[in-house]
Amino acid sequence: MTGTSPGAGRSGAQRWAAYAAIAVLALVVAAAATRWIGLPAPPGLGTGSGQAEIGGPFTLIDHNGETVTDETFRGRILLVYFGYTYCPDICPTSLGAVADALDILGPAADAITPLFITVDPERDTPSRMKNYVTFFHPRLIGLTGTAPQTAAAISAYQVYAERVEESENETGFYLVDHSAFIYIMDRDGRFLGLFSHGTGPEAIAKRLRKIL
Repeated sequence: MTGTSPGAGRSGAQRWAAYAAIAVLALVVAAAATRWIGLPAPPGLGTGSGQAEIGGPFTLIDHNGETVTDETFRGRILLVYFGYTYCPDICPTSLGAVADALDILGPAADAITPLFITVDPERDTPSRMKNYVTFFHPRLIGLTGTAPQTAAAISAYQVYAERVEESENETGFYLVDHSAFIYIMDRDGRFLGLFSHGTGPEAIAKRLRKIL
């Protein structure tokens, strides 16, 4: 999938209907109920103090196949979300909220870059990431890499991610349990705070306005 995002220009109702369709399709493919680990935030998360040891250097591959690092995004407010393209419902919901929040902000959102970092590099190739992220928002960047590269990013952000081996079937399909926070990083790559799963786009936009 190339060009303008299929989600671009849609009304909120149309966009959420499309996200729901993705979730239903993923559930059919999985043929199993997903599990989400709602872990408590690591110490310091959500304080907004910018002092928590969250984030750090990373080297990954974007959905266009280009190598990027944390330095690539300096000068930008980042919304960082960890998930995977086969996620049945949690990831589409969170990414949908981010996309709608950017639309609510309008031109002010030009200073914000949303990143979707995979916790499943085995399946999430750059081309698959590109097909996935362009559906949600034209400015959403998908990041993948080698297993060590993605593991380093996961560790830096204190993300929980674990493959659910018992979910595998004869096709080799599996799920990945993961935490579902949206991290806010400042223009220098420092942690500012987070949004928990289920935070609506209006609340996200309201908080981002204060940061901008």
